[in-house]
Amino acid sequence: MSKSIQPRTRKVRILATLGPASSTVEMIAKLFDAGADAFRVNMSHGDQESKIPLIQAIRSLEKTYGRPTTILADLQGPKLRVGKFEGGRTMLETGKTFTLDRDPTPGDATRVELPHREIFAAIARDARLLLDDGKLVLRVTDHSDDRIETVVEVGGALSNSKGLNVPDVVLPMAALTEKDRSDLAFAVEQGVDWIALSFVQRPEDLAEARKLIGGKTALLAKIEKPSAVARLEEIVEACDGVMVARGDLGVELPPQSVPPMQKRIVETARRLGRPVVVATQMLESMITSPSPTRAEVSDVATAVYDGADAIMLSAESAAGQWPIESVAMMNAIADAVERDPAHGDRVHFTVTRPDPTTADALAEAAKTIAATVSAKAIVCFTMSGSTARRIARERPAVPIMVLTPRHETARRLGLLWGSHAVHTRDVESFEEMVAKAKRMALRHNLAKGGDRIVVCAGVPFGVPGSTNVLHVVQIIGDELKGYKDGN
Repeated sequence: MSKSIQPRTRKVRILATLGPASSTVEMIAKLFDAGADAFRVNMSHGDQESKIPLIQAIRSLEKTYGRPTTILADLQGPKLRVGKFEGGRTMLETGKTFTLDRDPTPGDATRVELPHREIFAAIARDARLLLDDGKLVLRVTDHSDDRIETVVEVGGALSNSKGLNVPDVVLPMAALTEKDRSDLAFAVEQGVDWIALSFVQRPEDLAEARKLIGGKTALLAKIEKPSAVARLEEIVEACDGVMVARGDLGVELPPQSVPPMQKRIVETARRLGRPVVVATQMLESMITSPSPTRAEVSDVATAVYDGADAIMLSAESAAGQWPIESVAMMNAIADAVERDPAHGDRVHFTVTRPDPTTADALAEAAKTIAATVSAKAIVCFTMSGSTARRIARERPAVPIMVLTPRHETARRLGLLWGSHAVHTRDVESFEEMVAKAKRMALRHNLAKGGDRIVVCAGVPFGVPGSTNVLHVVQIIGDELKGYKDGN
């Protein structure tokens, strides 16, 4: 027996990262109870075998709660690192010269190995090299096929295998490493709902992942490099969703550039009808503290006001001391913002003009009609989820109930703003569609007797992308009589 099929009242989704602090069935269920709508499995840490119990635990929630669960597998991506030093570390002095080369001999204060041939081929004079999450800054003065000469602009301690960022050039590197390809194949085999691709630089980076996925899961592009921002619209159009990955984006861009960049990415994704996740350091202090800073609360609120589809917790829920409290706090902030009477106006600051298609016209009309007749919900029937995404793009004031015969579609919609997905048998006639929409709205407590709902679907039924019907119906209240199952 399912524990509850009461939909979330909030429309923004919460994506919680799992890790050492949240790896048991009991803890994952507590995170779900606290407000998590979807779960991120980080492939950067641990081996593949360790992910199987996590995925099984997430899926087990479906029977307990009577609703689909959503799993995002986040690939590590290509990690650039310097080589090793004599004694394990050195000190780079500001104003001194420093060389990166192909020599594997342990480095010192004047040089170190850079084991990435692609950087030597692409680097340019005056380009910056950022070390250890941007703590140290080098400026390229000269370069050849096996040496990069730099001057240290910001010095400091540097130890073995520290990370390297190259923000000023597009590197001729594949977005997928051998580890990523293996992890992607594993994730697809395990039936995850989303694959997140790290360090996307250009739309072409998505092509290989698309081919390997083979249509079995949705593809999310993490925007964390300035080169990706330069081709943002093309990248968004080439994927199923995007993430504002503010960690590396904040390393490669000046800190003051990240907030306007975040708004630009969110606006572009919304305009093009792709779910957008805002991530990294949202409640960072709650890794060690039971309460967030006021600045963090404001940061989460801003993403909700901007109309992001989902907001994400990273280490807060994966490795922090207060994982349940972090999710509950994010849930409370989102609830408070969405209750603000000004929230609706702010969410619609982004203009989402419909494409000249029947489906887009009906999605826009569904929002308007729901507001005009004071409908309690929009109920849409969909095979692929495209109808739901179109309606969500309009950010209606009422919940979107998504009825689909495909488990895969229902699960992917866990990152979609305002949606409550239900896996159910397909309908075969207009009358059956109307009757099922009424039953489901009652069963899931979205409406009661006397309420109106707006129903959106495509005829003929079962054909993806054929949305062409919009219907307003009033619920009597006795539609569930004689129906004992979930359909």
